[in-house]
Amino acid sequence: MPKDDHADTGLSKKEYKRRLRALQIELVKIQRRAITHGHRILVIFEGRDAAGKDGVIKRIADHLSPRETRIVALGKPSDRDTRSWYFQRYAPHLPADGEIALFNRSWYNRAGVEPVMGFASDQEVEAFYDNVGAFEQMLVRDGTQILKYYLDISRDEQERRLAARDQDPLKQWKKSPIDAVALQKWDDYSAARNAMLTRTEYAFAPWYAVHTDDKRMARLNTLGHMIRTIECPDTDKSIATVDPAVIIASPRDRLEALAV
Repeated sequence: MPKDDHADTGLSKKEYKRRLRALQIELVKIQRRAITHGHRILVIFEGRDAAGKDGVIKRIADHLSPRETRIVALGKPSDRDTRSWYFQRYAPHLPADGEIALFNRSWYNRAGVEPVMGFASDQEVEAFYDNVGAFEQMLVRDGTQILKYYLDISRDEQERRLAARDQDPLKQWKKSPIDAVALQKWDDYSAARNAMLTRTEYAFAPWYAVHTDDKRMARLNTLGHMIRTIECPDTDKSIATVDPAVIIASPRDRLEALAV
């Protein structure tokens, strides 16, 4: 029998839903304050295929106001995109005052999937690394809070989830040609991940790695981490527990803790 897609390390479905709802209530408080005070919150999710980006984003956005919540998942760049400043196609989707933007992949495609799949040259990748820090610092100085999460998954679990997509008719939309080579290029993706986490760790926009083999714990810890990190005196941070074995701060200093 295939492994339950929502299997966890002992947390019951009832307890998971109870804890999830409590955290979602705190996220609503954060959004209410962001709207009131005109805060801009940008949350970036990166990770291998099938690492759980869609699931985490869905649990964050479930009870937030759709008017002030932007979920950004851009497709293949257009011909014009490829002839424009690299960050240009992302700029229109950045949060305005009072908005929370959740990016399901971002400009960090240039550090991950693009070089691994041969969609970007070495020179383009280096130009990205030269510019991304200044770009993010400009956003922060202009009032945007940036949270960056890399969702980390083991090779065995990725293989299982990718196979499950073939069997589940409701997950066909998740399939892409890149899935077919995700496992073949595992080592290349690992090297690209390590370079990205090492070279784009900034005090004003740090990375956090999230172990996602256990989807339930990954979601609860990510929501809890957001609640603890985003300043909001209205929230009850005591319920936002964060397990350091699930959420890894400063992952560039702990690359050995990531999937290899």
